[in-house]
Amino acid sequence: MGNIEEYLDWRGDITFDVDPFNEVDNLILSELVYTDFGDIVPGDFEHKISIKEAHDRFFACHTEEEIMNQVSTVKVAPFIMHRLVESKRFEGLKLYGYVNEISNEDQVQFSVMTCELPDGTIYVAYRGTDNSLIGWKEDFNMSFVFETPGQKQAALYLNQNFQNETKPIRVGGHSKGGNFAVFASAFCEPKIQNKIIEVYSNDGPGFRKEVLEADGYKKILPRVISTLPEQSVVGVLLGNQYHHRFVKSSNSGMMQHDAMSWQVKRNNFDFVKNQGNNSAIMEDSLKMWLSDLDDEKRKRFVDLLFDALMAGGANTTDEYIKNGIKSISEGMKTLKDASEEDKKLFVEVFKKLGSSIGISTREKIQEQWSLNVKGFMNGIKESSAEKIAELKGE
Repeated sequence: MGNIEEYLDWRGDITFDVDPFNEVDNLILSELVYTDFGDIVPGDFEHKISIKEAHDRFFACHTEEEIMNQVSTVKVAPFIMHRLVESKRFEGLKLYGYVNEISNEDQVQFSVMTCELPDGTIYVAYRGTDNSLIGWKEDFNMSFVFETPGQKQAALYLNQNFQNETKPIRVGGHSKGGNFAVFASAFCEPKIQNKIIEVYSNDGPGFRKEVLEADGYKKILPRVISTLPEQSVVGVLLGNQYHHRFVKSSNSGMMQHDAMSWQVKRNNFDFVKNQGNNSAIMEDSLKMWLSDLDDEKRKRFVDLLFDALMAGGANTTDEYIKNGIKSISEGMKTLKDASEEDKKLFVEVFKKLGSSIGISTREKIQEQWSLNVKGFMNGIKESSAEKIAELKGE
């Protein structure tokens, strides 16, 4: 058992002709798009670059020390290329159509890349949340906005670039990238949607009710493949109608969101039967919490939170941590200077979250206790039945 890097070591010599595209291949491409391919992968659809050339050009510009100094759970994504270029399975991979846009004004962090695979198919990989604070804010905005700027751009990317595509298309991503992949596939033009054979959401958050009720979402739903870690937190946010499968992770708690920790067995994930208790508690808690907040309160809370986080001038998590005490003190000052109404709202929202977690935890404990008691009583009944049968000589 290992992760996607071990998968490439074990099965990288097996071509797609022998073993067709699978869910692990999807995760590899969803991780690859976290790499900063600016000025390396072409942004248009007329020019393509091989994975070997992308690898060589990237590591000519970036040292491993520079990469590892980043404060990000996805900073190791570029290292996947070391194995891809040595792999018969992916040596024919071509990259193009790279877009990377971050705008504080529009509150959007959007990145995507198209991959042409040796099996004659296309994989459109949407990047999840990177280390930009505005990227994290966009995630929160999904709770009160029907269509975020990033989601809108995700659908536009398909509509603008795949009108005349003849190859079968797969769409996918990790975290917010999974959300973008499903949204884009649901709201792109029918002509393009019909070309999509699979959509992969790798621990991607869900949507508001308006999305779930849309015809395009219902049409694409049977093609969505959703994979979550056992203790998922991100993938249980908001609503969806997927059939989830839960994968083992070498990490614990929230760190299971790191897809590099997901465990692989041969050419598939190593699944567990059920969602972990902590994940189930968090899912119920968040649903309860959000149900108590209308859209206006959600928006005001998110604005207050990120105004505080960015008050010290930080635009990324790296900068926030580097600024240290300044980040915290400026954030506290921002909250202190907020109106009495906003301060009251901020405290109220956090109290509601704590209360929701407490209720969900008690309910899960009671549910588990009930199952344990039921199992114990059934055991006694079975034992008694066996004893009576024994005394009767049956």
